[in-house]
Amino acid sequence: MSLPPATRNDLLWQQVHWLGSIATHGSVTAAAQHLGVSKAAVSQQLAALERRIGVPLVRRTTRTLRLTEAGQRLVDETAPAFAQIVRSVGAVHDLADTPRGLVRVTAPVALGRQHMAPHILSFLRRYPDIQVELDLSDRLTNLPQEGFDLAVRHVAAPPQSHVAWKLCETRSVLVASSAYLRRHGEPGHPDDLVRHACLTYLRPGAAVWMFERPDPDLPEPERVRVTVQGPLRANTSEVLREAARAGLGIALTPDFSLDPGGRPSTLRVVLPQWRAVGFFGQAIYAIRPWSPGTPRAVQLLVEHLRASLAQGF
Repeated sequence: MSLPPATRNDLLWQQVHWLGSIATHGSVTAAAQHLGVSKAAVSQQLAALERRIGVPLVRRTTRTLRLTEAGQRLVDETAPAFAQIVRSVGAVHDLADTPRGLVRVTAPVALGRQHMAPHILSFLRRYPDIQVELDLSDRLTNLPQEGFDLAVRHVAAPPQSHVAWKLCETRSVLVASSAYLRRHGEPGHPDDLVRHACLTYLRPGAAVWMFERPDPDLPEPERVRVTVQGPLRANTSEVLREAARAGLGIALTPDFSLDPGGRPSTLRVVLPQWRAVGFFGQAIYAIRPWSPGTPRAVQLLVEHLRASLAQGF
């Protein structure tokens, strides 16, 4: 028995939407996880859509799945309509007296664990009908592709293709334990760091540290670039901070990573007259993909984080 036209159209909208999710997430499995349905259901609806249209929409190999020209054209031409539906539903949803909705957020590990998590807990107590998914990672993410509403990052400048809110200032700090400095001496100039054990990030260029300080006799600050080395590289400032606390060397970390849990820091600032530049950003921003409007739940979370982080680390 054939389906009535209304039912067939309902299935068509779902099938095209699911095809767009496959395109966004890169696989049937990832799309199914995002949609909250089974992989088999997505595969069945994709096959039904291909039969209905009469042309292949995806090209599968043993390892990859790519849209055909027809599939990409269908996704590109229908994506604005689906985006408008999301915006319209969100705008109507925001008319409710009680803020509600899901906000998916990504943030650096140290900043997220030590500062954002407590502020998000207080936010959720204030707005119990809003849900937050917090993903902590120091890697940069593609927000639309991975389905995030918001990223909190410390950067020199936010990307121009995104909407950005400045949350607070931040700075880079060179630190070591008193025990390490007693054993190895305290550097008086950035060039001295080549003779010290330096704890660096696990990423390209992380062993090159740059510093500057004002010089009253020069129109520009004095700048020094030094290549360092040491016993440990790690991809998060929390590990480098703890290694410095244990006396293993000198670490360059963001200021928000220095005092975990509000405990007084046992680390000493090294080369306080110099400012580390170029490695971390000088401000923390909340960033989201550009859109004509911002959902109320997202806006409220940004405002809460800005007020909370303005109090300092």
